[in-house]
Amino acid sequence: MSEPNRVPTARDIMATSLTTFRPETSIFNAIGILLRKQISGAPVVTADGTVVGILSELDCLRVLSSDEFYAGQQEEAGTVGDFMTDAGMTIPPELGLYAIAHYFVTSSVRRLPVVDAGKLVGQVSRRDVLRGIETMAKKRSRPRRYPDYREPASAAMARGPR
Repeated sequence: MSEPNRVPTARDIMATSLTTFRPETSIFNAIGILLRKQISGAPVVTADGTVVGILSELDCLRVLSSDEFYAGQQEEAGTVGDFMTDAGMTIPPELGLYAIAHYFVTSSVRRLPVVDAGKLVGQVSRRDVLRGIETMAKKRSRPRRYPDYREPASAAMARGPR
């Protein structure tokens, strides 16, 4: 993001060090990981890195409504694949910040998996977009500096040629 008017892309703002789950992971193990890492959700991927869903806190709350939970069989409550939201919207790394913000404004999603060649390469959250906006605003508000013109023209003229 070196030019002040360049719009950041998903690649510029995405998180790449992600917690992910496999569909076969125990839902209680996944809940424990979300709590320990203090995150609100994570992509669900197959062994080859294909995104098949997202597991969010809301999805985890559905455990309470499962028959196994009420039957006292919490250890058999299911897997991440049983409770995740199927992979819906994914975005390419080249998608611009304005389009990403539009997705967040017009839907209830909180995170968007970034997929390149069918594989998960990162994730953009609402907070990542806010950081991108802040970066753009700072670059646009910086005063332009011209190193060759460090003093006003009138002072240079009064001093004469060097």
